[in-house]
Amino acid sequence: MKRLTAKEEEIMGYFWEKGPLFVKQLLEYYGEPKPHFNTLSTIVRGLEDKGFLSHNTFGNTYQYYAAVTEEEYSNGTLKNVIAKYFNNSYLGVVSSLIKEEEISVDELRQLLDEVEQAHKK
Repeated sequence: MKRLTAKEEEIMGYFWEKGPLFVKQLLEYYGEPKPHFNTLSTIVRGLEDKGFLSHNTFGNTYQYYAAVTEEEYSNGTLKNVIAKYFNNSYLGVVSSLIKEEEISVDELRQLLDEVEQAHKK
């Protein structure tokens, strides 16, 4: 899955939260100074080109909607980080968390229990 820029992620957040939107509606969610309509429209069309959005046609305007769920994007992003920084090693990720003391022994035990339960199903 392609990665998104911070601005693209921000825009996708509105679609994930609010549902289908016209660009004009999307613009209303921005505070001042609001981005220019054409700028926002260009980014939205780019998100559609990347496969993140799709649209329904209403006359001469488009209502866009998310074609990828937030969960699908998050999972894809996590996989990209693991591939890029941990050589596709999930063990490397957990090891790094343990070494940096970002995960406690109790949390690690809970994680192991969850993995064991998932494999029993």
